[in-house]
Amino acid sequence: MRRVTLFLNGSPKNRKMVAVYGTLSDLLSVASSKLGIKATSVYNGKGRLIDDIALIRDDDVLFVCEGEPFIDPQTDSKPPEGLLGFHTDWLTLNVGGWYFTTTRSTLVNKEPDSMLAHMFKDKGQDHRGAFLIDRSPEYLELILNYLRHGQLIVNDGINLLGVLEEAGFFGIDSLIEHLEVAIKNSQPLEDHSPISLKEFVRFLLATPTKSELRCQGLNFSGADLSCLDLRYINFKMANLSRCNLARTNLCCANLERADLSGSVLDCGYIKKCKVKNCNLRGATLAGTDLENCDLSGCDLQEANLRGSKLKGAIFEEMLTPLHMSQSVR
Repeated sequence: MRRVTLFLNGSPKNRKMVAVYGTLSDLLSVASSKLGIKATSVYNGKGRLIDDIALIRDDDVLFVCEGEPFIDPQTDSKPPEGLLGFHTDWLTLNVGGWYFTTTRSTLVNKEPDSMLAHMFKDKGQDHRGAFLIDRSPEYLELILNYLRHGQLIVNDGINLLGVLEEAGFFGIDSLIEHLEVAIKNSQPLEDHSPISLKEFVRFLLATPTKSELRCQGLNFSGADLSCLDLRYINFKMANLSRCNLARTNLCCANLERADLSGSVLDCGYIKKCKVKNCNLRGATLAGTDLENCDLSGCDLQEANLRGSKLKGAIFEEMLTPLHMSQSVR
């Protein structure tokens, strides 16, 4: 199936995209319905009459007539005679089927070194009157407005990242700077403040006991989480520095690469917990059950393991040697 774009004869506006099927009479019938006229003939963009449906190719731009001769849309869209003294370099752009009428000076003067300027600096208009650009028309409209008055004005629903991509393609450096600032300002501010105990308890109460609560990468710094049931929770890469985790049940939790520096885990239950590459520098683990824990790669410098249960614990690839008094059973 082929698709074509239809315009009224002599007009670059009110385009209609239709599917081509059947005979030329079928296309004229569809054009009559879409454009609200009694279509009798179809011309291509060069003004040549289409008398056979086989001559139409996919994505062709066609002009529909009611019997009158072909009218070049560029001729019809030129500015009035009274304005010719002010602008003599008018041209039309066909961008993805959308027509834009602007001046060569708009495209060239503000950013003379841009790709867009080089495209039109030395080129004259061809016999069709329009320069075909295979880019997104909705973004180019914003770029043209910027080149006209130097202000970045964005309508609702326009994706600034899309405009940035087009500005980079056309080499509009000053617009790129405006867009990068606008995109940065539109991003929500990151909240790095620690999660409160009230918020965390609310999450706990809403989660089944044996379901994994995903807390990886969250900030719990300085929180009092003592005596809580934190089994099966995923704390991977979380910030638990200076937390009070005394008598806390962390059985089967995931603490890989978490920051537990300076935390208190006295008499905690960390059996079968994943603790690889965890930062336990200066942590207190006196009397903590670390049975069968994999402590490979952990930083235990200045940590207190006095009286902790370390049966079956793995201490491979330690960052610092152990010099703490330990009770292993």
